[in-house]
Amino acid sequence: MNVQLYVYDLSKGLARMISEGLLGTQIDAVYHTSIVIRDIEYVYDGGIKTVSAGKTHLETPWQIIELGTTELPMDVIMEYLDSLKEIYTAQAYDLWTHNCNNFSNDFATFLLGKGIPDHITNLPQQVLSSPFGRVLQPHVNQMVQRQQQKNGGLIGIENSAEPPKTHHQLALSVRKVITMVELDKLLKEAEKSCAVIFFTSSTCAPCKKLYPAYDELAVQLAHKAVLVLVDVSRAYDIGAKYSISATPTFMTFLHGAEENRWSGADPSTLRGNINLLVQMAWPPHPHESLSLPALRSANTKPVSFSKIPPLGKLKAKMGSASEDAAVTAVMHFVSARAGDGAAETTLPDLDAFSKFLQNASSRLPAEIMFTIVDLMRVALVDPRLSGYYAEEKDHKTIAPLISYVNSLKDCPYTLRLVTLQMACNLFTSPLYPIHILKCPTLDEPIVQLITTSLLDDKHHNVRVAAASLAFNIATANSRLRTEEHLESLPEGEQVELAASLLEAIGVEEESPDALKGFLLAFGYLVYCAPKNGELVDLLKSMDARGTVLAKRKLFPGEALVKDIGDVLLGKGLE
Repeated sequence: MNVQLYVYDLSKGLARMISEGLLGTQIDAVYHTSIVIRDIEYVYDGGIKTVSAGKTHLETPWQIIELGTTELPMDVIMEYLDSLKEIYTAQAYDLWTHNCNNFSNDFATFLLGKGIPDHITNLPQQVLSSPFGRVLQPHVNQMVQRQQQKNGGLIGIENSAEPPKTHHQLALSVRKVITMVELDKLLKEAEKSCAVIFFTSSTCAPCKKLYPAYDELAVQLAHKAVLVLVDVSRAYDIGAKYSISATPTFMTFLHGAEENRWSGADPSTLRGNINLLVQMAWPPHPHESLSLPALRSANTKPVSFSKIPPLGKLKAKMGSASEDAAVTAVMHFVSARAGDGAAETTLPDLDAFSKFLQNASSRLPAEIMFTIVDLMRVALVDPRLSGYYAEEKDHKTIAPLISYVNSLKDCPYTLRLVTLQMACNLFTSPLYPIHILKCPTLDEPIVQLITTSLLDDKHHNVRVAAASLAFNIATANSRLRTEEHLESLPEGEQVELAASLLEAIGVEEESPDALKGFLLAFGYLVYCAPKNGELVDLLKSMDARGTVLAKRKLFPGEALVKDIGDVLLGKGLE
């Protein structure tokens, strides 16, 4: 897909004529920019807005710059854009440090690996570097504040185009189709589950009363059923194919075959028939009826390690590596983000930093590498940066970094610890988990890092960090398993992870925190696992229940021992 930068001159040519005299420097325009993909402008003005390209009140852009092409799917792009909404809020807007051009730069960096032209992003500092610009700043700020209160944003751009939906958003919504091709595609997608078609028409008053209930069911049954709406007054060929003579009429499909058909506007019948269909398509797993209060009440938010070390000391330990421009830029990014907040920081040159990281392990000793990995750890806390690396082609920066640590015969404690913590921070982006679970380039070195760290009997912190990373993987896999019925983490990796966690549980005698982490990761790895899979066979052959229950004596206050030992590995494996 082509990615363009629309550039507008808010001064309408005035800046070029008077800037030299007022500021002592030539400014060609007062830049306002937006990113354009598939005829939709993505712009920051009172929040992230989407408009039809070139159709705002700003009219024709002053300049259109072809930034390049992206191979990222729209679903991934929309997921990343959604993660930016916490940073690019209406309240966070600042004309000088956090504006539309900063948004365009961050978005372009994610899409293409490079930002927008520097002369655009550097304009505010160019203005403020002049005496008159500094005098003008408070008056401009007051003007901006008045405009925001009046328009909801500096320029007053309103949403006028519906952006593409993410995979999750689609699952939560009723799919409206008007062509046979669209319908056949949706029914094909639902062949392993179930689908419902609601045949309606523009003149059907009883149909309209059912729309809210149908929308609610789409949300409730996300990832379990595909709910379709067909207006037969527009889709004549679909109505004819399925012999629809009255509306509302409903058809259900189970594993690709027609299962039921009925007509009528009774909401109770609609809910009852669809819920029955879903139960047939997805019989409840026996674990869902178990009493597991300690496991179910656990906070499943990914564990992250965001504490920033004293950056001056970290820089000193880096030695000459700290003088690299890419390292300096990331160090500044981390420092500014910690001091001023994410909204006041712009992404550094991530392509340059990636190239540095890719060569670092061959040039720097392991004793220095821990400082570089630690810098990466704290930088990954920002979802813009972690989102960028989540979609990096072949994961050519992060995966080799973890593999390097795994390859060290006597890996320094500090390097192993910060690498585990860095891997935990990958989960700060909603884009990363699916890659970690499904991509061998990532999941294999990460699982190896965990399994070799779980039994570190000399370093409590390493065991806890390994448990945290195992927990992040297990909960991400469990979420996809229970919500979307997907086994994303390969079965072999699940078995290896479970065996290592079980061994760690068996030998843990000192740390309640480590044991709790092991049990949580192990519990979520096992919960709702396929009944006839290799993981269940492993649990039985290794006497997993006995291993867990043996912890009662040393850790009498740990409720997870009962939940997992007595219930999940007891009744749950019967």
